[in-house]
Amino acid sequence: MLFNSIEYLIFLPIVFIAYWFFLKKSLRGQNLFLLIASYMFYGWWDWRFLGLIAFSTIVDFYVARFIQKSTKPRTKKNLLIVSIVVNLGLLGYFKYCNFFIEGFIDAFNSLGIDSNISSLKIILPVGISFYTFQTLSYTIDVYRGKLPASSSIVKFATYVSFFPQLVAGPIERAVNLLPQFDKKREFDAERGISGLNLILWGLFQKVVIADSCAPYVNSIFNNYEDMNSLSLMMGTLYFAFQIYGDFAGYSNIAIGTARLLGFDLMRNFNYPYFSRDIAEFWRRWHISLSTWFRDYLYIPLGGSRGSKWNTVRNVVIIFIVSGLWHGANWTFVFWGALHALFFIPILLLNRNRSNLGAVAGEKLLPSFKEFSQIMVTFLLVCTAWIFFRADTVFIAISYLKQLFTNGSFSVQYLSNERYAIEMLLIIAIFVAFEWFNRQTEHPFNGRWKWFKIVSIIFMLLTLGVYSNHNDFIYFQF
Repeated sequence: MLFNSIEYLIFLPIVFIAYWFFLKKSLRGQNLFLLIASYMFYGWWDWRFLGLIAFSTIVDFYVARFIQKSTKPRTKKNLLIVSIVVNLGLLGYFKYCNFFIEGFIDAFNSLGIDSNISSLKIILPVGISFYTFQTLSYTIDVYRGKLPASSSIVKFATYVSFFPQLVAGPIERAVNLLPQFDKKREFDAERGISGLNLILWGLFQKVVIADSCAPYVNSIFNNYEDMNSLSLMMGTLYFAFQIYGDFAGYSNIAIGTARLLGFDLMRNFNYPYFSRDIAEFWRRWHISLSTWFRDYLYIPLGGSRGSKWNTVRNVVIIFIVSGLWHGANWTFVFWGALHALFFIPILLLNRNRSNLGAVAGEKLLPSFKEFSQIMVTFLLVCTAWIFFRADTVFIAISYLKQLFTNGSFSVQYLSNERYAIEMLLIIAIFVAFEWFNRQTEHPFNGRWKWFKIVSIIFMLLTLGVYSNHNDFIYFQF
């Protein structure tokens, strides 16, 4: 079920009314209802995968309880290994099995050997990368003693399958979300309005920005060999805003929906394209994933302790694994490696935490230095996005070569029968909205609130009608 679909437009009000008007006096009833609603939401794609998420839930629920009851460190560690093997085993099978099989086939073929091996027809369950990391962090935190094991299978199952953030995050920690299922929830009108504002902003990011960019991106990347330098530059720019609007839009709708139901989810995006270096970009982009890797992989590897070489090694591992998390394709590995390459000089110069405050502070415009830093960072991010979007590494390299060697900057007419340059005005409006509201959670706070709301609704009803209503990009991860 898509957030930008008619089905969800019907589903959410029904859930809201039943949750607040018929079950408001029963915390147990609310939790059980959310569990049923979440399984309905997830089963809308393919009911067969409900068994998979149920299995993962049951394993981690009981493993965590056994960890808590055990008094022997060795037993606790073995139980944690069981959770890690089950979760990563499921993720590895569904997401990476074909990747490795095809790798073996290519290796044998390159040696002139007929391997007689064929790839499997494995369907990737929606959201498996997200809820796997969520359940895995729970058992690790129980093992570390950061929170007690849940005593209620209903509450834990609802935490794992909570429908607002189930499919594409934010990846919530149990220490933050799980205790909220134990607290009595009462409807707060102010919180509800805040949730609606986030949903509206998320829909604008998805429908007006991401879905409007999508046809231009597809047209340019699918025909890159016939595109000139200007078109390839715009294709890269449009994909940068497509993936940002798509993923940040989903996150904001998820956070807003959860807020309507009385829950607080972590912020997942914080105006990342205003970052002054790559380190700041990763503090602002997909925050729930970057902090997950920091806490459960980077720090256990040694973090920044020890020699510079060890720190650099840990950073490279984090970015490579982050790339693989996004998909079973060498393009994602190259994307992660590029970000590691961009990050290492900052790390070696001890400047990875030099830009912690809001860019430009309270000033209307950034300084020339800040503007230059933002543009250089954005250029580096866009270069890496080419590998993220391309089907193969060869295509990404060919795209870059064509971009820098073509030398033609005339406006080209694309196959979707519209000039791609039209999108520049829409993106400029979007960037202006974000810049002047960069210190708030969303643009509907502060002055001119109703003017901004009316403007966004108008653009949704006009430009949104003509946008290409696609699935969210991160559903494939």
